[in-house]
Amino acid sequence: MTITLMVSILAVTIRAGTSLFYATLGEIFTERSGILNLGLEGMMIVGAVSAFAAAFATGSLWLGVLAALVSSALLASIHAFLTITLRANQTVTGLALTIFGSGLASFLGQRLGPGGRPLVGQIGPRFGRLPLPFLADIPFVGRALFQQDLLVYLAYVMVPLSWFFLYKTRPGLHLRAVGEDPRTADAMGINVTTTRYVYTILGGMLVGLGGAHLSLAYTPGWTEGLTAGRGWIAIAMVIFATWDPVRAVIGAILFGGINAVQFRMQAMGSTIPAAFLSMLPYAFTIVVLTLITWWEAFRKRVGAPAALGLSYAREEKG
Repeated sequence: MTITLMVSILAVTIRAGTSLFYATLGEIFTERSGILNLGLEGMMIVGAVSAFAAAFATGSLWLGVLAALVSSALLASIHAFLTITLRANQTVTGLALTIFGSGLASFLGQRLGPGGRPLVGQIGPRFGRLPLPFLADIPFVGRALFQQDLLVYLAYVMVPLSWFFLYKTRPGLHLRAVGEDPRTADAMGINVTTTRYVYTILGGMLVGLGGAHLSLAYTPGWTEGLTAGRGWIAIAMVIFATWDPVRAVIGAILFGGINAVQFRMQAMGSTIPAAFLSMLPYAFTIVVLTLITWWEAFRKRVGAPAALGLSYAREEKG
């Protein structure tokens, strides 16, 4: 394998894994607060269609990103209200959110094009590659890592910042405390309800940002099923990453690498069926989610938040 081919595969790996990283990071923040959100697929695809529709209509990429953040935040707010305020079953609510979001995205995609026509086939602005001065000239690594789009560079920054926030700041400590033992956190003066609302919505916004990267950078445009199950994969990647932002990068690279190799081998006329390679990340998702069947024993091993999926109601002193 030549150096040029390896650089090309690594560059595609990073681009392909960026949207998954954002979705995984968003779910890490949400689950760290004790809220399980299985609605990532719905929020991600709504973020994707909102981003492309807004960018197509206004010509502004950043307004497209803003539209993705707002639309996914609204869906996350619905999940937060149902699970935190009304204490509805978090699994059922998340699944309902996925169904609702997928249907809403399909509806919007059919009507937000010019003159109310479908968005499919429309060409809008996109985040192009922006080589970073000096860094892009580093042999091998520079061409793969530093000739990317702005949302990829933002992901680079988010990795250390999110790790530092979770483990080195007081708000991060409060977040982890709420996810581990909300009753004790409440007794210490931490507002459990507010904390869970904030990080459920923040997590949803990051998921929507992943959708925006898909429709504005990785595969610019809109098609039905654009997310292709990435929301479900992100849920499994949270467990794979053991709720840690740095380890989430590994999962994103694995998924992106499989996609990059698949496309390259298909272009080279490989005898290995492309469908088989495409299946691998989804097969991995099934394996990880199956492990949740042995939830109690498994989550103790991998360090899942102890209160994940459990509603909390503050006891009023009479």
